[in-house]
Amino acid sequence: MRSAPEEVKDYYYNEDGLLVFTEAYHLKRGNCCGNKCVNCPYDHVNVRGKPS
Repeated sequence: MRSAPEEVKDYYYNEDGLLVFTEAYHLKRGNCCGNKCVNCPYDHVNVRGKPS
């Protein structure tokens, strides 16, 4: 019998109770969503009004 793969968490709740997506989730998603996510591995490339 094979053991189950280690689960990768896609999100957690911060101390204010807000849902925060992990870097692993963003990497699975494949691109920046433009919402200024805390763990964005894409340097917030799609955030509007971002200074160049």
